[in-house]
Amino acid sequence: MAIHEDDIIKTRDKYNSIKDCLSEKGRRLWAAIEATAYGYGGSTLVCKAIGMSTATLSKGLKELKNPKKDLGRIRAPGGGRKSYQKSQPGILEALDNLVDPTAKGDPENPLKWTSKSVRNLCDAMKEQGYQVGKTTIGVMLHQLGYSLQANKKTLENSAHIDRDEQFRYINNSVKLAQEQSNPAVSVDAKKKENVGNYKNNGREYSEKSKPIEVKGHDFIDKSLGKVVPYGVYDIGLNKGWVSVGISADTAQFSVNSIRTWWHMEGKAQYSNATEILITADCGGSNGYRTKLWKVELQKLADEIGIDLKIRHFPPGTSKWNKIEHRLFSYISKNWRGKPLITREVVLNLIGNTKTKKGLSVTAVLDENNYETGIKVTDEELAKVNLIGDDFHPEWNYTIKHN
Repeated sequence: MAIHEDDIIKTRDKYNSIKDCLSEKGRRLWAAIEATAYGYGGSTLVCKAIGMSTATLSKGLKELKNPKKDLGRIRAPGGGRKSYQKSQPGILEALDNLVDPTAKGDPENPLKWTSKSVRNLCDAMKEQGYQVGKTTIGVMLHQLGYSLQANKKTLENSAHIDRDEQFRYINNSVKLAQEQSNPAVSVDAKKKENVGNYKNNGREYSEKSKPIEVKGHDFIDKSLGKVVPYGVYDIGLNKGWVSVGISADTAQFSVNSIRTWWHMEGKAQYSNATEILITADCGGSNGYRTKLWKVELQKLADEIGIDLKIRHFPPGTSKWNKIEHRLFSYISKNWRGKPLITREVVLNLIGNTKTKKGLSVTAVLDENNYETGIKVTDEELAKVNLIGDDFHPEWNYTIKHN
């Protein structure tokens, strides 16, 4: 057939109106249908109108004659670029290891974020032998649960000059403990909670227009009081232990929580342990300046015959402790919207906290009464067999058993 300019323009206009809706294969098939409709000379007309090569159109004609072959596929089996995870095994784990030691995150949100730039991460990955670009680094960070975040004012003081180095020191200590089959635990106290029919923040499904009714004021019920959960989180096993105290949050309570964890669970899990690594906040009942904390730890070390290696997080970074976003955040989610009407309810809600990644939690009630304001004399402190590390010995030290 003779090729007319009007036919070329008409075919081009039709193609331009639909091409953005078509896949690569769809464009080939559309061109093949048009060429077939024109008959002899149709292929030349279509190629000239839409700028498609004759080889591509020929492929479309073959696919049109055999429509059942590779139904729904755009490319032939095995076509396209190979996944970076298949072509470079271990690349995701390598990137996560670069970021995790200095990971920061809101403990109520599983999302983590990093202050390391994509460019620097890309360079570090290439130094390890991985062939990867900045765009792929961004995709992998998203896949691992990281995203870029703006700065948020939450710290009262400026960050300590050795903050990041202390994070790396803690991270290396945890890795070494796990390599030696010793327990590495993260400890901390959760905020006190009123026991009774009080409002608990959060929402839960209930019958429409029939919310759970709670007291209008949060005046403490003297018969029920408050509870203070103290957690011991096993970093390697992803297991939590929570002692629910009914008294004060003191160093004696903190160490007794670690003691009960060891006798009830830890000793069975780590029968050959030579030491216990404990990561803790810088302040509070388990703070590095708390004398009673060290005295009580010495008693525990002597009792169980195992050295206790302590690592404190730098000032202003308590929410970066593993226990915050791997244990406490899930406890808060599990009991949101539920009034903590009795101590038994508190224990049940904590003990039934689980995650898809296998977190399990044991909760016990500690009914001991812990005295506040206990003074530790210099003589008592001098009896503590404490050996400080070379790097920040006030944060990193070992309590040796006698």
